[in-house]
Order: sequence, then C-alpha cells, then structure tokens
Amino acid sequence: MERKEVLFRIKRWNPEKGEWFISEFKVPVYRGMTVLDALIYIKENLDPSLSFRASCRMAICGSCGMIINGKPRLACETQIFHLNSNVITVEPLRNYLIIKDLIADFDEFYEKYRYIKPYLIRRDEDEYWDPTREYSQTPEEHERYLQFSYCISCGLCVAACPTSGTNRRYLGPQALANTYRFIADSRDEGALERIELVDTPDGCWGCHLAGSCSDVCPKGVDPALAIQLLRRAIAMKSLGMAEVKKGAKVVPPLQVTEKKVKATPPPFTVEQKQA
Repeated sequence: MERKEVLFRIKRWNPEKGEWFISEFKVPVYRGMTVLDALIYIKENLDPSLSFRASCRMAICGSCGMIINGKPRLACETQIFHLNSNVITVEPLRNYLIIKDLIADFDEFYEKYRYIKPYLIRRDEDEYWDPTREYSQTPEEHERYLQFSYCISCGLCVAACPTSGTNRRYLGPQALANTYRFIADSRDEGALERIELVDTPDGCWGCHLAGSCSDVCPKGVDPALAIQLLRRAIAMKSLGMAEVKKGAKVVPPLQVTEKKVKATPPPFTVEQKQA
C-alpha cells in the first residue's frame, strides 16, 4: 500500500481569546485515506483539543464541510491522494460565524431554511394531518424536482457564494434551491405563498449568477439552476400567467387489500391422467 507523510496546516479559532491561529501536523497517510481520517488521526494521536464536526463518514449527513486547499468540500469524501499535494490546508467554512476551530455556527443557515417553509403545503388539512394514504405522483412529476431534493444541507454552497459573503440578509443558495424544490413538487399547493417570501432583493433577486454554489455542491443539486427556474416562476406570476396549482390527489384504495377480493387458482392447462 502506497504511503507518504503530508503536512496539515489547520486554521483554527480560539473563542476564549477571540483570535485565529495556525496549527501544523505531519500525518502519515495512505492511498484511500480521507481528510476526515487525517483529522481523526490528529485528534486521537497529536492534539486532542482539535475540534471539528463529523458524523456519517459517507457524504450523506453533510456535517464535515470545511475549506480544503481553498475549496469548500466534505472532508469525509475528499481523498488526500486526489489532492496531489504534500501540504493540505484546512479552514472552517466561510460566510458563517465560527464556534471553535473548524466548527461553523449553522443557526442562521437553518433560520433561513425554515423561513421558506420546507414542507408540503396543502389545503386538505384533515388528510394532511391525519393521512389515509399517500399522494399520487407520476415518474415525470417526480423528475421535475428530484435533482433539487438531493440537498443534504451541508452548507458548502453558502460558503462559496459571494453574495452570502457580502449580504447577511441574503437567503442563500440552499434556501432558494429548496424553495423551487417544493414549488416544483406536484403534491404541493404553496407556490404563490413561497413566491411572496423570496421575491425580494434579499431573496432570489440577490443572486449575482456566480455559479460557485453549483460548482461545490457534492450532490450535483445545481442551486444556480434552481434560482433561475425560481425567477422564471416569479416572472410568470408577475405577467399573470401563473395558475393556482391544485396538488396531487390521494391515491385510490387498492382493490385486493381494501375489498379483500379472493383470488382463485387458474384452471389446469394440461389434462390430468385418470388414476
């Protein structure tokens, strides 16, 4: 197995002193080892005070977002050998307040996410809160929002967004992409309600079209595309061309389970021999 030694330069925040400092560690690495593996090695063997956030270790939870060699990435899926460098710089995510070392404060991030109402809005409240069965949806309707539903709320898009770095009121690419995700969902009936929330200079019109959010997204969500589609939906509403969408209906009962139809065996196709 190929091995080598790599220098890790970690930018850290000391909340007690209110100052930044750099720590350097030499880490023995091997092919297939990730940046998260290296951080765990440092914490377990070199400096137990190093603080960072991680959980699933398989690029699903989004907890381990950080700046690695100048780019927002997930530490758990970033292999050290793929960086082609003997010096790895690690910094906390930009455009966030920092709690300690590499741990970013996501309170504001989730406040903006909650603001856009990230759930299905329905007018049939009795069925919504006491469901009898699922809402129907065709494969074609599913495809319209599927890409944007892959968001894992890792926050890398916000860290890469220049508008988020200069305007703290800006909702950000994650919240805006999820706004379109629900507007495009055939089961949702809250499109006009959400459009009112994001049709502002600090909403979808604050985007400068840099596209950096889509460049760093680990799941290919493409928030920049979602924001453009969201702008189109708002323009259609302004032109009086937006229809009040009626959400998908509840699927009908299944005959076999609901009516308990008794199934009989098929008739024999080959004559049985007489005994």
